[in-house]
Amino acid sequence: MPRSPEAQQRQRDILHIAMDTFAARGYNNASLAEIADRAGLTQAGVLHYFRSKALLLTSVLELRDQSDIEQLGPDRPHGLDFLRHLVDTALRNAEREGIVRLYAVLSAESVTDDHPAQEYFRDRYDGLRSFVTDALREACELSDEDTPRAENAANAVIAVMDGLQVQWLLAPGAVDMAASTDLVVTSLLAALAPHRFGPDGRARQAGEGRTK
Repeated sequence: MPRSPEAQQRQRDILHIAMDTFAARGYNNASLAEIADRAGLTQAGVLHYFRSKALLLTSVLELRDQSDIEQLGPDRPHGLDFLRHLVDTALRNAEREGIVRLYAVLSAESVTDDHPAQEYFRDRYDGLRSFVTDALREACELSDEDTPRAENAANAVIAVMDGLQVQWLLAPGAVDMAASTDLVVTSLLAALAPHRFGPDGRARQAGEGRTK
């Protein structure tokens, strides 16, 4: 990290410019020359703050994650609370197009050979899959034997959320990411635990004076 406040601000400016550039052009098509020009620097000036283009990309992804961590709060929610957090995230994403575009572009691009963000996205999906699986198991009170079903459902939730982002970027007026995510999560809960989240389960809970 640069020590002076001015240098730290310059570093932040470069990161935000790089985020916009990577989101618009992808990693492979974005150039350090363009990023440097937009930042009012030479390429050597950008490399003074970030030793390589790959390191700049990594720093951009860390900045994106920091935004998610700040919104999540100090403690990760569990069970139904985490699933509700996913719906809330879809709602917030509709207000941060740049970050959504960055994620959509780079996650798709990362499947190409030797892409510097490939390990990042592989680890991210592994972690998110584990979180969603645990949340579904907790919410539905599933046994260890039902873990494969919860994992399949978690993959479906993640796939829906990612696919909705692409559709929303192309036609924002036609896609409600939060409503669609909520519908899928609700349907999967009913499929995994009909005794709790299906029509009979909801009716029983209502009769006992409890809510979902």
